[in-house]
Amino acid sequence: MEGANVGLIVFLVIGLFILFSSFVTVNQGYIAVITVFGKYKRLLRPGLNMKVPIIESIYRRISIQNQSQELEFQAITQDQANVNFKVMLLFAVVDQDEETIKNVAFKFIDNRNLMQALTRTIEGAIRSYVANLKQSEILGLRSDIVVHVKQQLDPTLASWGYHLIDMQLNDITFDDIIIKSMATVVASNNKKAAAENEGQALLITKTKAAEAEGNAIKIAAEAERQAAQLRGQGVALFRQEVARGILEAAKQMETINQDMSVIMFSMWTESIKNFAEVGKGNVIFLDGSPEGMQRVFQQFMAMSNKGLFEDLSKIPDTKQ
Repeated sequence: MEGANVGLIVFLVIGLFILFSSFVTVNQGYIAVITVFGKYKRLLRPGLNMKVPIIESIYRRISIQNQSQELEFQAITQDQANVNFKVMLLFAVVDQDEETIKNVAFKFIDNRNLMQALTRTIEGAIRSYVANLKQSEILGLRSDIVVHVKQQLDPTLASWGYHLIDMQLNDITFDDIIIKSMATVVASNNKKAAAENEGQALLITKTKAAEAEGNAIKIAAEAERQAAQLRGQGVALFRQEVARGILEAAKQMETINQDMSVIMFSMWTESIKNFAEVGKGNVIFLDGSPEGMQRVFQQFMAMSNKGLFEDLSKIPDTKQ
């Protein structure tokens, strides 16, 4: 009786175990792959599912969510410079179709092998592209490197059941000796540019100063020319007025029948007076002897006889 009870209890325990093992819960974002004795059978979607105990087993749970992976590796440029890359990948399963899930489940033994193959593929694509570039070109072609790797990686990932959502080159670094040499080159280029800018500034300053000096000379020359012209016009007007005054005096002397030599003598004495008043010299030499005075009067008379006053009478009157 006791043996029968024990057997019943064992049977119930086994039955309960089989019953509970028939229920399978698949979390959201995953799809379970069911195999029967190692052969693919079917898929279990998120939620509560049932399977045949002992016969059916869960081979893998495939994540259909986005997955990220950060990779680090090194490449060598055309000029033999070592470049260190840090790449962030964002990828996911192409879709939830049965064939796609089967491809993802059975293409690699586990996720570690998938990441290893993915790393080697990206590393090879970047190295083949960087090998044709010089170190000075790497930083400026970051986006081109990403485009090249995507073009190489998309077909490969599609054959594995995945697709690439995004890829970013988060960091590109060089060896310390290369960084120092690049900093030296940048510093020398900055010094060269500063020297060129300083030279250009000095050239502009001197050019502007020369232009200003030239303009000042032109302005001064123009002012001098105008001043000389005005002085000439003033002298001409002065001479005309003097000639006109002499003419009027000559006419008056002729009216009263006086000798023209008086006018000449008056002009001579006025000239001597002017020399004494405004002249810069300290001494004026004059012949004050009777013979000298006689010669002066003779010269005045000779000028009168030559028609000086007749010529003066021909001067046009410019007074309005």
